[in-house]
Amino acid sequence: MAERVQVGSLGGAFGVHGEVRLKSFCADPAAIADYTPLYTEDGKSFAQIVLTGQLKGGFTARVDGIVTKEEADALRNVALYADRDAMPTLPDDEYYYADLIGLTVLDTGGVQLGTVKNVMDHGAGDLLEILPVGQSETVLLPFTKAIVPTVDLATKRIIAAPPEGLFA
Repeated sequence: MAERVQVGSLGGAFGVHGEVRLKSFCADPAAIADYTPLYTEDGKSFAQIVLTGQLKGGFTARVDGIVTKEEADALRNVALYADRDAMPTLPDDEYYYADLIGLTVLDTGGVQLGTVKNVMDHGAGDLLEILPVGQSETVLLPFTKAIVPTVDLATKRIIAAPPEGLFA
C-alpha cells in the first residue's frame, strides 16, 4: 500500500439500486472520480466511479461492479486508495497524510519527541498524532507552520516547536 494514497471511504448503500455513500478526502472532493482505478486494502479494485449526487459531507456514487443494496452495504467503512502516480504533485509546503505517518519528530534542539502515528483533520486544522518515545499514550500536535516549521521527507524527520508542557 506504500505506493497508494487514501483518497476516500465508502459509507454503505444509498437506496436500493447499488449506489453507495462516498466520502472524499481530496482537496477537490469531486476529483476522487478522476483517480480511478481505486483500490481497497484487501486489493479489490474499482475501475470506474461515477458521482451521482451530493450529500452532507460526501457524495452518492455508482461504483463499478456494485449493483445491489447488499453489495453496497458490504462496503461500509471501506477505505479507498489511488495509485500515488495518479495523484497531482503538491506544492513544497503541502503533504499527503500518508507521507507524514511514520516520520520521526524532533524538537528544535534535536531531542526526539516521538513518531507520527496519524494525521487528523477535524475542521479547525490538521493535527499530528504523535506517539512519544517510551509511552503508550499519544499527543496531539497542531500541524501549523509556527509549531512545525520543518518537514523533511528525504530524511523522514519533522522538526517541531511544541507548546510548553505538551511533551512533559
